[in-house]
Amino acid sequence: MAELRDAQIQQDSMRFRRNMERLGEIFAYEISKTLDYVETEFETSLGTAAVPILEHQPVVATILRAGLPLHQGLLNYFDRADSAFIAAYRKTQKGDDFEIKMEYISAPDLNDKVVIIADPMLATGMSMVLCCKELLAKYKIKQLHIVSVIANTDGVAHVKANLPKAQLWLGAIDEEMTTKAYIVPGLGDAGDLAYGLKE
Repeated sequence: MAELRDAQIQQDSMRFRRNMERLGEIFAYEISKTLDYVETEFETSLGTAAVPILEHQPVVATILRAGLPLHQGLLNYFDRADSAFIAAYRKTQKGDDFEIKMEYISAPDLNDKVVIIADPMLATGMSMVLCCKELLAKYKIKQLHIVSVIANTDGVAHVKANLPKAQLWLGAIDEEMTTKAYIVPGLGDAGDLAYGLKE
């Protein structure tokens, strides 16, 4: 987390992506403790061992493009999971106003699945709520886990009010936001830091 926030280290986009991926791995490990397992017997070279394995694989979803490194970290642990991808972004209007635009969702069947959705920054919570509500309207999701590296208190409140059954997994919570709804101190634009400036 310290390296992600450090403006000097952020200049190395590969290091930024790797740190985001490492946090995804930590979140995956913590989430794995809450999932259902079944005892399964495996033959070793010297006998039989009963080992707990996941009863059902989760589906790991992300909001493009900033969420890709975090998504990869989650997949490093849930390496048999299917993936879902959501294209959503802020469309700026007059002044500092913006609206959330969602262009598409590419997902497997999410009915009765555990879904883990990742987006590194949870500022207003508007894009996360919009994306999750779209998924919940289309599928009967068994469990919904939301992963963000840094959140704002207002965004957390918005998500809890609109998605009361979702489980939040957050690396840090910052209390301030700019007039353009960027988290302060936050870390900046995660997508730009990971993949370069966009137009």
